[in-house]
Amino acid sequence: MILPIVAYGDPVLKQVANDIDAEYPNLKQLIEDMENTMEKASGVGLAAPQIGLSIRLFIIDSTLMMDEGEEDKGIREVFINAEMIEETGTEWAFEEGCLSIPDIREDVYRKDTITIKYLDKDFKEHTKTFDGMTARVIQHEYDHIEGILFIDHLKPLKKKLLNKRLRRISEGKIDVKYRMRFPN
Repeated sequence: MILPIVAYGDPVLKQVANDIDAEYPNLKQLIEDMENTMEKASGVGLAAPQIGLSIRLFIIDSTLMMDEGEEDKGIREVFINAEMIEETGTEWAFEEGCLSIPDIREDVYRKDTITIKYLDKDFKEHTKTFDGMTARVIQHEYDHIEGILFIDHLKPLKKKLLNKRLRRISEGKIDVKYRMRFPN
């Protein structure tokens, strides 16, 4: 099932999400629905808060962000109850966007290497280190389960200049090619 993506302005996007356990209702179906929704919206990641659920679950497919011929350097993974252990290395800028904030893209600075602890879709625990584009995609989605949006990383003046566009998004005054749920 393709789920509607929650638009900027919905309070669920600013909440710190809750851990879940293996007994979470219909978890396998939810993950499949999130994957289908992400693909339909041409996204590289999707966090549960973006579909209205304040739970610590996100998925990524960083293979789509890799240069041609290097797709095998990306990953497609489910992250449950993730905990960022460390962010290291050089900060670098990259233009980010978000399915919940369509048509706005801005440079965001992030560290190039992360170590993260998480459970996969089978609730097997992992602690892994990622770098480059995969680390960036994970950081962006991890922010979602912490109630942080990519625009929160912008300088105050830059964010203020986006206010009118952000208000239009929350009011549903935007044309997107995927289903959305608007707060206003």
